[in-house]
Amino acid sequence: MLPLECLDCFKSEHYFNICLFFLLPIEEEHVKKPKSKAEVCGYPVSIFIIVINEFCERFSYYGMRAVLVLYFKYFLRWDDDTATAIYHSFVAVCYLTPIFGAIIADSWLGKFKTIFSLSVVYTIGQAVMAVSSIHDLTDSNKDGTPDSLTIHVALSMIGLLLIAIGTGGIKPCVSAFGGDQFEDHQEKQRSRFFSIFYLSINAGSLLSTVITPILRGQECGINTQQKCYPLAFGVPAALMLVALLVFLAGSGLYKKVSPQGNVMLKVTKCIGFALKNRWRHRSKQFPKREHWMDWADEKYDKRLISQIKMVLKVLFLYIPLPMFWALFDQQGSRWTLQATTMDGNFGLMTIQPDQMQTVNPILIIVLVPVVDGLLYPLIAKCKLNFTPLKRMTVGMLLAASAFVVAAVVQIQIDATLPNFPEPGQSQLKFINLGNEAVTAKWTDKSLTLDKWTNSPYEDSKSEQIRLSVQYGQKPNNYSIDLQSGTRQTLLLTNSPVSIYMLKDIGEKPEQGSNAIRFVNGFNQPVKISVGGTDLGNVNFLSSTNYTLVGEGTSNFNFSSNGFFCNSSKTFGFGSSYTIVIKEMCTENTNLNLMYVEDIQANTIHMAWQIPQYFLMTSGEVVFSVTGLEFSYSQAPSNMKSVLQAGWLLTVAVGNIIVLIVAEAGEFPKQWAEYILFAALLLAVSVLFAVMAYFYTYVDPVQIEAQFDDEEQKKNHIYENGVNACEMEEGLKAHEDKQNDVKQTKI
Repeated sequence: MLPLECLDCFKSEHYFNICLFFLLPIEEEHVKKPKSKAEVCGYPVSIFIIVINEFCERFSYYGMRAVLVLYFKYFLRWDDDTATAIYHSFVAVCYLTPIFGAIIADSWLGKFKTIFSLSVVYTIGQAVMAVSSIHDLTDSNKDGTPDSLTIHVALSMIGLLLIAIGTGGIKPCVSAFGGDQFEDHQEKQRSRFFSIFYLSINAGSLLSTVITPILRGQECGINTQQKCYPLAFGVPAALMLVALLVFLAGSGLYKKVSPQGNVMLKVTKCIGFALKNRWRHRSKQFPKREHWMDWADEKYDKRLISQIKMVLKVLFLYIPLPMFWALFDQQGSRWTLQATTMDGNFGLMTIQPDQMQTVNPILIIVLVPVVDGLLYPLIAKCKLNFTPLKRMTVGMLLAASAFVVAAVVQIQIDATLPNFPEPGQSQLKFINLGNEAVTAKWTDKSLTLDKWTNSPYEDSKSEQIRLSVQYGQKPNNYSIDLQSGTRQTLLLTNSPVSIYMLKDIGEKPEQGSNAIRFVNGFNQPVKISVGGTDLGNVNFLSSTNYTLVGEGTSNFNFSSNGFFCNSSKTFGFGSSYTIVIKEMCTENTNLNLMYVEDIQANTIHMAWQIPQYFLMTSGEVVFSVTGLEFSYSQAPSNMKSVLQAGWLLTVAVGNIIVLIVAEAGEFPKQWAEYILFAALLLAVSVLFAVMAYFYTYVDPVQIEAQFDDEEQKKNHIYENGVNACEMEEGLKAHEDKQNDVKQTKI
């Protein structure tokens, strides 16, 4: 069984921050006492500082990560696959660096200096990320688009690398450092501290995942207004600076444990020696040994070798686990991108795509007590042998089913998305601005439009077409150049007969916004503004550029020849409209607008993602919590940090798997990739179930007790041997003395 403190903290993906305290024993002779021993309600003041530090750090990390994939796609202009690959590369590095952080803390700097040093690196990284997202940084022509994305990409990569080093490096240190602050008699306070520590982690991550998408959705900029990524990254950077300053402020209050050597290095050396020695004695003339680790007994004691054997058995079971994390961590990448094509209007509130990630921590808080307090006891009463490895298998199956549900949702989304032209193909749409019907003919196609109507998009594989436009009896012929892979709109009018071509938007608008443009079908120039943005004067048969507006009601203002009028329209998520001005308001007429829908708004509601989040979170609760509990129970007391490193490594490898699939895999539809991941995890679940069937549970405490008994027997024999030797020497001395007496008498 795990100690109570660890069980209290196994509530989410943040568990490994907390329980590392139990992996690092404290030796009092290496402890530097604080200058003053201040307490509040029986707790050291220092632990409150550590809790505040952890809240700010988790807010910083998860706040930045919540908007990261959208920053890649919409600011750096990467496609979905590249954005996903870089996102998971970053997460993978974040879970590789804890190993080095633990080694630095245990073998060199100690926990306090490691946390402080790497927090400085962490803060600089967050600041660099905030600077990298300022679009005005390289926008010399003030058109709202960075002139050199290379600079922004370089700064982003530097910032992310520094963040990964910082957050990963301090991950195995903070909770353990908090545990160091308590005395031996404060077990009750220490237990409560880890519960509070856990709450600070979840509070920081939950609040940041809600707040930073809201900050991102604001408009900001010096020359032009854009989505405010500098604010979304800047606030986490500020919170990390606060975390650093708060931690430093408590320096004189901390109990600091000196570095005492890292068990992972010792284990690595022992395994390396065993492999090297086995290779040297690979000839058949040397007798085989029961286990390949036994080749290390020439240099290392049997207790250490036995402990490593137990660890290797568990690490062998870790081999299939990365596939679970490959699916789990896509909540922040693929599932967030999926949400950008969905409707986030929940009535009383509007949910941003990246805010859907908050469903996971909310469900964690709800499901953990239900599973621990209700489900597991119910299964036990039914006398079902629901072992830890069986639980983990169920967790993997739940995660696989979550991706099946995600695929079903994606199929429904795809059915509502427009069919954009493929390379080598173009699409053409007509809008009749004339006051009578028009007939248009080209290639083998023909259509007739009434006045002030529009056609749907027509596919064309030709790069140039001969178009015949006929109002009344006389046709007019035109040569039209079409751009491959684009959508275009032709404006037709009979006053006089003429055409005007527009290039249409070729993808869903960014981040759930709506793209609108205005076409002047009125025979006088019209000045147009949307909200507070002035679009300038638009002449007859001319159009504005696309303007992005958010979900909800947008107000339009028009003026021409001294007349002013306004209108409004309520938009959903992800639509595109061409708004034609048919009539301006005058003394005798009212404003008359024609709305041409270029791209339909998102119609699949984000609430349909909740089932997949529920299944994934259920899988996390059953898989992750049980996995670490199993690892803890199967590891020797001084080897738990080794298994902790192995567990973190499975998370890193899982993200690398997503990176490989995103870059190498080419899928015609996103749902096919979801099905692939589900199938892979299903296959891995079967493999893991087979491995678990042949696994034999051990009791490390009992095994170590046997070694203790053997050592006591050896000591007893040694002590008895020493006593026997002393008695024999005494008898011999007595005999020699008697002989000397006899010789003297003679």
